[in-house]
Amino acid sequence: MVKGIPIVMVAFGTTTKALDTYKFMDSIFRNRFGDNEILWAYSSRMVRDRIKARKGVELKHPHQVLSELAVKQYEWVVVQSVHLIWGHEFYRMVEEVNKMSIRVSIGLPLLTDPKDYCDTAKALFRFVKHDEKIASIFVGHGTDHPSWTSYLALERAFRKRLGKNTFVGVVEGVPSREEVIDAVTSGGFKKAHLIPLMVVAGTHFREDLVWEEGSWKQALEQRGIPVTVEDKGIGYVKEIVEIFCTHIEEALDAISF
Repeated sequence: MVKGIPIVMVAFGTTTKALDTYKFMDSIFRNRFGDNEILWAYSSRMVRDRIKARKGVELKHPHQVLSELAVKQYEWVVVQSVHLIWGHEFYRMVEEVNKMSIRVSIGLPLLTDPKDYCDTAKALFRFVKHDEKIASIFVGHGTDHPSWTSYLALERAFRKRLGKNTFVGVVEGVPSREEVIDAVTSGGFKKAHLIPLMVVAGTHFREDLVWEEGSWKQALEQRGIPVTVEDKGIGYVKEIVEIFCTHIEEALDAISF
């Protein structure tokens, strides 16, 4: 593994207190890659603008971080995706960083190869209620990108390891809320446990899963199913962060001088 190469973590970002999730992840990255500088960049302009307006903190865009490293005359840098799947955000990130003069090795999203799916299911085992009457429902952001099938693949991995009372749905797209709730009710489950399948449990978690009119929690309760909720994203799970660490190692190993 190459030492001394800067590692730039690229996340979408959040305007909620869940921003602390990245601090937890950062502590693990720094412990694992002590010989490499760890930097953070945030792809969402909306997030960067709101954080600056509210807290006076200037979060950097990936282009800005890479430009500063180029000025320091680094030849190579690892850019690690902090995305769940290979969706629009990941491909936009790749397109942007590949325009830079500095040479970039890309660290891939959480769910990339079959082992990632198995390791993710194992890491999230702790959230599943081991009661055949309780449905454990993991809810992700969703996407209209062809990578939407990743959610179906993950549900298969969950059920293989965790049992038939595990479901995967998304806020936008497929598997839809209605589809999942129909499956839960027809399956005869008496309760549901909602788990955000999101690195950071930010705005989507608050508004679409638990708080707002038409949320997953409300929709389940309207069907007569009491709901409990996990309130943190999976970025707070050490074993999930370790999967990202593996992808960083792979990106470092791909560098040749």
